[in-house]
Amino acid sequence: MALVAIVGRPNVGKSTLFNRLVGMRQAIVDETAGVTRDRHYGKCEWCGTEFSVVDTGGYTSNSDDVFEDAIRRQVVIAVEEADVVLFMCEAQTGITDYDAEIADLLRRSKKPVVLCVNKVDTGEKMYDAYDFYGLGLGEVWTISAANGSGTGDLLDEIVKVLPKDVPEEEDHSDIPHIAIVGRPNVGKSSLTNALLGEERNIVTPVAGTTRDSISTYYNKFGHEFMLVDTAGMRKRAKVTEDLEFYSVLRAMRTIEHSDVCILMIDATLGMEAQDMNIFNIIQKNRKGCVIVVNKWDLFEKESNTMRDYTEALKARLAPFSDIPIVFTSVINKQRILEVLNAAAHVAENMTRRIPTSELNDAMLPEIENYPPPAWKGKYIKIKYVTQLPTRTPQFAFFCNLPQWVKDPYKRFLENKLRQHFDFTGCPIQVYTRAK
Repeated sequence: MALVAIVGRPNVGKSTLFNRLVGMRQAIVDETAGVTRDRHYGKCEWCGTEFSVVDTGGYTSNSDDVFEDAIRRQVVIAVEEADVVLFMCEAQTGITDYDAEIADLLRRSKKPVVLCVNKVDTGEKMYDAYDFYGLGLGEVWTISAANGSGTGDLLDEIVKVLPKDVPEEEDHSDIPHIAIVGRPNVGKSSLTNALLGEERNIVTPVAGTTRDSISTYYNKFGHEFMLVDTAGMRKRAKVTEDLEFYSVLRAMRTIEHSDVCILMIDATLGMEAQDMNIFNIIQKNRKGCVIVVNKWDLFEKESNTMRDYTEALKARLAPFSDIPIVFTSVINKQRILEVLNAAAHVAENMTRRIPTSELNDAMLPEIENYPPPAWKGKYIKIKYVTQLPTRTPQFAFFCNLPQWVKDPYKRFLENKLRQHFDFTGCPIQVYTRAK
């Protein structure tokens, strides 16, 4: 599928246009300049032609922004991989030094360029747009990304210059979605980049570098899934800016739409209260979970340190302690393949189906040995068990008095299910039904 890259200096409306083209509020939009940092991909369809769109950060040079170099590299990568470049400027300010610098970069790239001038909301501003012919990039298209005027003509032009022989992209909707979540600055983007073997997401020592949830298709080492890097999630009381609020909201939405979550924690800080909050969100949404203890190279070790750390972690997570725990040092690329293997194994467990006969052969003797406690002189008899046809592992136990089977006994049933069948990393739901 052909790829169109939206480039331009900061705050000209690239993310607003991106959201309009993909038909949803996928990229965070704020009045603050420099909101977008990483490359953000989406799909657009116009008059029967489908193509991919990539939103990029604002291209700058000699600015105060600590992310300037990293954003510029991301823009250059987007231009290199694009089939068509949509260069966006702003009518009110006219041609700036940054615009001239980007135009120079695009002329050297030899890629087809569509030049559009944004924020042309009135007829008077149309005259300001004529200045942009001075960039020497051909026809100038005037639009207003906020209200949509002029975008139809712009899309007609994009479709006209798109290459016709680009192969169709495969549909990745049915493969597992794996989200990397955690507090700020634990190494989520570093892990994504290490797994992909490229600088996909910007990494700096500054907490909160990633603002959006960035999806990437992963197909290496026999694994195939969508890998989603998310913004760091801080305590709600500490989130003061609108921008960070939206970033955290996107991260929570990513958890809801994922199949497995890789929860990253800092080895030097341990499992803190905010890590537990994120873990509880994962549990509440019934998602598979892998815990990655990163920065293990900074932790002081003695004999059996890893075993003791694992036991302390499982005690903290109780009663749901059947979770794979991987100790990594992403910066040294230590055990990062184990993270993939663990996530793939949990994704497989999430879809595991146990035949009813096998389930009853394993569970009925366990129930016979340890039946549910009697209630007011009445004995509870569980007749049989079956797995429900749901996305996550859920089981129905049929008995004569389902209302008197209490939570402690349901936990016992869950533990026995885990003992007999491999559901590592998966939440299990146990229901009692009247026979």
